[in-house]
Amino acid sequence: MIERITSAQNPKVKDLLALQEKSRLRRERGLFVVEGRREIGHCLNAGFEPDTLFVCPEIFGEEDLSVLLSGKDCRIVYVSRDVYGKIAYRGGTEGIVAEVKFKERTLDGIELGANPLVAVLESVEKPGNLGAVLRSADAAGADAVIICDPLTDLFNPNLIRASIGAVFSRQVVAAGSEETIAWLKSKGIRILTAQLQDSDLYYDADMKGPVAIVMGTESTGLTDRWREAADAHIRIPMLGELDSLNVSVSAAVLLFEAVRQRQPSGK
Repeated sequence: MIERITSAQNPKVKDLLALQEKSRLRRERGLFVVEGRREIGHCLNAGFEPDTLFVCPEIFGEEDLSVLLSGKDCRIVYVSRDVYGKIAYRGGTEGIVAEVKFKERTLDGIELGANPLVAVLESVEKPGNLGAVLRSADAAGADAVIICDPLTDLFNPNLIRASIGAVFSRQVVAAGSEETIAWLKSKGIRILTAQLQDSDLYYDADMKGPVAIVMGTESTGLTDRWREAADAHIRIPMLGELDSLNVSVSAAVLLFEAVRQRQPSGK
């Protein structure tokens, strides 16, 4: 079904903007918003189903749309350039915004490789930080990212934008800490917690086998349940006046140490 919208006051435009802004509405309607060719492509490749595509034909052509959808069926709404300027979440003008159907992602649905590498984040709140961690996890080839006791939903537009679609290209699951600890142990995955207290330098830890690298918030760190469940405590040396790094920076350092150790030469 194809529709054309030229007024920013159209109810469909207002509904789209509300979905971008309100987590509660996203949950109630089972829809979330993805903007941009690359992000929507990662989303569809991960098996999510589009509900409605808002397309500015002056920017995003018919051929591009056909390639992106690759046979998938959904509602198409053509919008004027002015309307697209209203619904576009970021400054770039890629010409396409999608409403996408939720798909449940659970711990039991995670498919692990022969030597799993998992990133776990406990109660990290800022969508930008989460998105950046997801990019690092994608670059490091992590099997999965588990967001424990999340303080933001995984389909927050800021998170999707900051991850550049890595929220779809990786297996990303929200779960409670207790069930995640039990799941990791059932899979034989060692738990390495990033913490300053009672810890060893991260490059002295053995990350060659199946491991989960667990990080908490910059302000409070990890809760005791993770510290007690850990097989090892690791830290990044801090040589300046401050005692913490941004969680996304810490994630990149620790994940790529695991990558380094897993190389045939260890280098």
